[in-house]
Amino acid sequence: MKKILFLTISLGIVMACQEKQTADNQLSDKEKSENWQLLFDGQTTNGWHLYNKGKIASTWMVKNGELYCNTDSVGVEHGDLISDKSYQNYELKFDWKISKAGNSGVFINVIERDTVPTAWASGPEYQLLEHENIGADYLKDSTKWAACLYGFMPQINQSKPKPAGQWNESRIIQKNGAIEFYLNGQLTAKQDFNSESWKNKVANSGFKYFPLFGKSTSGHIALQEWSKGVAFRNIKIKEL
Repeated sequence: MKKILFLTISLGIVMACQEKQTADNQLSDKEKSENWQLLFDGQTTNGWHLYNKGKIASTWMVKNGELYCNTDSVGVEHGDLISDKSYQNYELKFDWKISKAGNSGVFINVIERDTVPTAWASGPEYQLLEHENIGADYLKDSTKWAACLYGFMPQINQSKPKPAGQWNESRIIQKNGAIEFYLNGQLTAKQDFNSESWKNKVANSGFKYFPLFGKSTSGHIALQEWSKGVAFRNIKIKEL
C-alpha cells in the first residue's frame, strides 16, 4: 500500500514538472480543448507589428522565450507593438515582468490609423508598474497603480505587483464592451465601455482631447514601449 501511494505521489510530481516544463509559450491540452490561441510563440514576433509602422526592426525582440522591449536599442524603430488581428469578445492572459521603476501598459480596443498618433490615443490601458521603486509621489495617484484602468479608477481590490524582475500573471476579459482586469488572481478593475458613466469619465479626463479614445469595444491589443524595459511571455487569448 505504501509502495502504491509512493508511486502515485511520484507520478503526480513528475506530471506537475512536465506541465511546468511545457507551460511557457505553449498551450496545454486543456487550453487547446477550450480553443485558446497563442499570441506569442516564444521564438518570433509573428502576429505582431509596430503601431502605424508595420513589420519592421524595432526595440521589441525575442530573448530567452520572452517578448522583450529593449528601450536602449539603437538603429531600430521605437513604438508600441500591436497584434495583427483585432478582437472583440475575449479572455486574454499574459505574464509580465518589468525593470526597476518601470512603467508600461497593455492597451485594448486599439484603432490603428494614420490620423491616430499612438495606441493610447484610442485604447484604454491595463497599467503595468513596478511599485517598489517608482516613487511615493507617483503612487499618490492610485488610478495609476498596476492593474488599474489607467487614469480612471483605483483598484477594486488591492493587489501589489511583484518586485522588479519577477513575473506577474494578468488577465483581461471583455464581453460586449464590459471589461474585467485581474492581477495575480485578484480582480482589480471593472468597467462597461458602453455605459454613460464611462462616457462621462472620458469627457472629464485628459483623454477627451482624443476623439476616438474609449469609443470602440473591439480592436487591436497593444504592448507599450516606455522609458524602461518590460518583458512578456505566455500571451494567450480565447475568443468568447
